[in-house]
Amino acid sequence: MAAPYDPDLLAHGDTRNVADGYRYWSHDAIVADLDTRRHDLHIAVENWEHDFNIGSIIRTANAFNVAAFHIVGKRRWNRRGAMVTDRYQHEHHHPDVADLLSWARGEGLAVLAIDNVPGSVAIETAPIPRRSLMLFGQEGPGLSEAALAGADTVLHISQFGSTRSMNAGAAAAIAIHAWIRHHAEIG
Repeated sequence: MAAPYDPDLLAHGDTRNVADGYRYWSHDAIVADLDTRRHDLHIAVENWEHDFNIGSIIRTANAFNVAAFHIVGKRRWNRRGAMVTDRYQHEHHHPDVADLLSWARGEGLAVLAIDNVPGSVAIETAPIPRRSLMLFGQEGPGLSEAALAGADTVLHISQFGSTRSMNAGAAAAIAIHAWIRHHAEIG
């Protein structure tokens, strides 16, 4: 690998929100290093309504170094919540759920829909395959019928308060961390 340092950042300072170990590294060097240790988890988000939570979900995906994120539906999504972290990841677009499911099956990934619907299984008690794609819906309507029907498993996060659901970005963070607890090498 070429020297990881970016001459411009060395000369003018690095104000990016990157881990200290990546300070002054070029963008390409950071991505290349992350690629050497990405997890076997993909995440996908249905983008029918340009939900502002998509960016938050993508930022969480970066924090846990998932293999890639997938946008289903509208190609344009609200990147503001991602805080530029999407630039360090691999993004894929799928025009519809059928295309995403076909891609995931071809890659040998278990598709885990995350939504609190009747018949779903508590994520806290469910087996979570290492090679997985977690599929998240929009704030409010949740996952589409096509996504729920096409998933291998539908999981929900157990809740104990008075609200019917939680914020989509928070739910994604909990679900991704459940995968981390099962499969990541900690330490």
